[in-house]
Amino acid sequence: MNLANATIGQLMIPVGNFERGVAFYKDTLGLHFLFSAPPQMAFFMCGSVRLLVGVLPAGKAANRGSAIYFRVEDIRGVFSSLKAKGVTFVADPHLVHRTPTSELWLAEFTDPDGNQLALMSEVASGGA
Repeated sequence: MNLANATIGQLMIPVGNFERGVAFYKDTLGLHFLFSAPPQMAFFMCGSVRLLVGVLPAGKAANRGSAIYFRVEDIRGVFSSLKAKGVTFVADPHLVHRTPTSELWLAEFTDPDGNQLALMSEVASGGA
C-alpha cells in the first residue's frame, strides 16, 4: 500500500492572527468560506481541496516551507483584481516554461503571515 492513488483532501495554512487570516483568504482572495471554529480554525474550499486556515498552539512555530499554487484561467485578470485589493506580488505574471503547445505562467505573492502563495495558469502557446 502507498499513496499512488491518493488525492489531497485538505491543506493547512498556519496564521498568526485568526481574524486577519480569515479576512485575507475570504475577502481578499475570495475563496469559498465553509465554516469556522474560532478562535483557531476556519475552512475554505478551493476547487476540490479544502483549506484549513489555522492558528497554531502557543509555542509552536509555523513551518512555511511549502507554497500553494492557485490554478486560474485568467492570470492577468486575477492578478489585477488581487493587486487592487492590496495583495503585493513579487512580480507581474511571467512565463516560466514553454512547450510546443502550452505555456506555464506564474505570479508569486504571500499572505499577511508570510505563507508562500502563487497564481498559476497553463495556456495554449502565445495565449497569456
